[in-house]
Amino acid sequence: MVQEIDKLDVFFMREALKEARKALELKEVPVGAVIAAEGGIVAAAHNLREALQDATAHAEILAIRMACEVLGSWRLTGCTLYVTLEPCPMCAGAIVLSRLDRVVFGASDPKAGACGSLVNIPEDERFNHRPKMSAGVLAEECAGLLKDFFKQKRQKNILT
Repeated sequence: MVQEIDKLDVFFMREALKEARKALELKEVPVGAVIAAEGGIVAAAHNLREALQDATAHAEILAIRMACEVLGSWRLTGCTLYVTLEPCPMCAGAIVLSRLDRVVFGASDPKAGACGSLVNIPEDERFNHRPKMSAGVLAEECAGLLKDFFKQKRQKNILT
């Protein structure tokens, strides 16, 4: 059965891609995230691990922190996270703990994905909160951005 792609999901994923391109401009791994509620964007962020020299400065974590501040609550019920790459174990844990209602991601991450690829933290029945998950929204565009980034990085390493 073919899953119908929601137009709102595409809109917000395009916004997450804009954030990923901001990361790319900073020579960061191009991952972007937005958190939406009631049809609008509450928070938007992109990877800043290199700029901040902070292992936790993933797009998802930064967006969750911002949304908590904006909404004045650590509980992000009623919110959806859109992220260009499948969340890692750290981010998947933060998703569960922040009580996000839903997560939509673009590209799967077979090496570090914790939302179905390696493990599936958000859908683990042992946790007291399980957000709804949607994968593959604008997957080719999201994956292409990452593939191009790492291809260029490898070529630079070969030349230096």
